[in-house]
Amino acid sequence: MKKIILALLLAAFWSSCKQEIPMVNLGIDDVYTVERMKKVILHPEFPGEYQWSMKNTNGQDSVVSTERDYIFVAEKPGNYSVKLNIIDSENPIEHSVQIVVWEEEVAYSRYVSQVFEYRPAPGQFVNTMPEYEDGDTEETMRKKAQESISGKNDVMVSLGGFGGYITFGFDHTVVNAKGKKDFKVRGNSFYAASNPNPDAPAEGGSCEPGIVLVSLDENDNGIPDDDWYELAGSEYYKPETKHDYEITYYKPDADKIATPQPNSPISDTTYIRWTDNLGQQGYMAKNVYHTQDYFPKWLDSDQLAFNGTILANNAVDESAGKNGSYYVLYAYDWGYVDNHPNEYEDKISFDIGWAVDGNGNPVHLPGVDFIRVYTGVNQQCGWLGETSTELARAEDLHIQDPTILPNP
Repeated sequence: MKKIILALLLAAFWSSCKQEIPMVNLGIDDVYTVERMKKVILHPEFPGEYQWSMKNTNGQDSVVSTERDYIFVAEKPGNYSVKLNIIDSENPIEHSVQIVVWEEEVAYSRYVSQVFEYRPAPGQFVNTMPEYEDGDTEETMRKKAQESISGKNDVMVSLGGFGGYITFGFDHTVVNAKGKKDFKVRGNSFYAASNPNPDAPAEGGSCEPGIVLVSLDENDNGIPDDDWYELAGSEYYKPETKHDYEITYYKPDADKIATPQPNSPISDTTYIRWTDNLGQQGYMAKNVYHTQDYFPKWLDSDQLAFNGTILANNAVDESAGKNGSYYVLYAYDWGYVDNHPNEYEDKISFDIGWAVDGNGNPVHLPGVDFIRVYTGVNQQCGWLGETSTELARAEDLHIQDPTILPNP
């Protein structure tokens, strides 16, 4: 009898202990199913030191992240296994997650589906590419920019002078495929048919480099409000490249008196004043070829400020006597929009693996949801005017165009 009573007491004791200890869910399921090129965001609730791993090509566990959250994206359908180790002296945890990835039910588009922001700096093609009409707002101009570059549309949009930008995305996450370029962006760059300087590089003409930023929708709200990372092109680490550059443009007064340059197409040498955080100032000139306002007419502001990385000027006056009649804008090697002609596909294509943080350290992103392009130089080229990046269609290189038959 005493043994029975003791057993009952012990059972009651353990039962009460179990009720007093709350069971905390890890916050991660055992199995997930998702379409390819869509994100699975894994967020563990337990604290500790995190280590996410997956099998590599040799079948061995390979650490893929040490951040608390792990975002999984797959280019191809299949069964994937992700293992989480939470290293904690009191409560170590090992948890395996199976992710089943299937083909999308509705085929993704290879092309841009949405423009989220269009904010050009002043420029000679602003208010015409796309065209401003009375009553247009920032939203209607965004829609016009979207109509220009979404789908198979191939209409140029101008970003104006340094810093002017556009932000766009696709109907899926663009996957960072190892060892491959991930997307391309078309511009209107060209190489000069002739050059007064016989010793000049061949890759020169009208090359107006735009810098690329990318962002992953980590909070999954569909808005480009997460961290941005620059794709470090060929010039990123060079000493003449300046990071954390800032410039402010000032809207000219309506009654401003023009200061034309004699015997020149430049109709106002002091049209739009600018200052920067390096203590410099100057002017964006106006020319007779583009007589509309250069300051974005839909923005109700007397100043526009932009910041980012600024590249060294790439324009050289190659005219005889350096009289400003023949400027050549030389291409940088790789990593910039509107920097090489569109027929050079490798030169106009980009690898998400080039992403770096604000300190220039490489960052691994499984994919990106938002892409931003901005003009990367602050440069005036005589009668040619300011250097301004133009762009048109962008394409995800991992999505096959259904109108193009695969090679047999």
